[in-house]
Amino acid sequence: MTKILLFGSQGQVGTELTYTLSLLGELIPVNRQVLDLTNYQQIRDIIQQIKPNIIVNATAYTAVDKAESEIELAYQINAIAPKIMAEENNKIGSKLIHISTDYVFDGKSNLPYLETDLTNPLGVYGKSKLEGEENIRKNTDNYIILRTSWVYGHYGKGNFVKTMIRLGKEREQIKVVIDQIGCPTYAQDIAIFINKIISQFGDENNIKKLYHFTNLGVCSWYDFAVNIFNQAQKLGYNLKVKEVLPILTSEYPTAAKRPAYSVLNTRKISQDLDCFPSHWQDSLNQYFMKLN
Repeated sequence: MTKILLFGSQGQVGTELTYTLSLLGELIPVNRQVLDLTNYQQIRDIIQQIKPNIIVNATAYTAVDKAESEIELAYQINAIAPKIMAEENNKIGSKLIHISTDYVFDGKSNLPYLETDLTNPLGVYGKSKLEGEENIRKNTDNYIILRTSWVYGHYGKGNFVKTMIRLGKEREQIKVVIDQIGCPTYAQDIAIFINKIISQFGDENNIKKLYHFTNLGVCSWYDFAVNIFNQAQKLGYNLKVKEVLPILTSEYPTAAKRPAYSVLNTRKISQDLDCFPSHWQDSLNQYFMKLN
């Protein structure tokens, strides 16, 4: 039976993976309550004790603005921990699947980013995640890196959907940035596609692949917020919000710079797996239907 070690089993994507990966074999979920990601010997010990066939890393330091002041911690979790996983992965001959981010790009493109496009992260979060990718490539011969974007889900810490619903219950007017373009991605869809990746490549060795995966379509954060409130109101949510106002990024300064355009091209993964992601609006509908 395939033995799968999952790091980050209580996060947005990790919780979804605990359900999907358990269908593929023996799943050993690990979360931050039992593992300190800055304790590299502990990471090594867990991998060597379990000796999994597949390691899935769904952990990350994702506080984009806070990373600008907690630089060392961001790099410890996003760059060094994946390096340790890659080294141990190579020793035992397993396969490492690692989740990365659209923030490795600077957002200056006007076309969806391909896996082969040059990276140029703007802030500590993106830089630390890119270093994590590079550390994996350098330290193991068997990996799949999956970049995704604008993730939301039912579990883990607050995300944009949860934040909008909370604000919608508290305020009559909400301002949302309209000049940052990307694609919202449902955590459940990411977990489903990781299952498909394992089913496709689980028995192969010396796999070195980088994929982009998001839901289909593009929107601004403003468009996303409007759709969230429309869906919530259809389902009878008790919201106070009456007006959603579009604003520019310059009107909402943050500690970290964000890419203005971070749409990822998903053609490669769709072709390799012979399966296409859902449109982001359809997945948002599924999110709310699951809540209802």
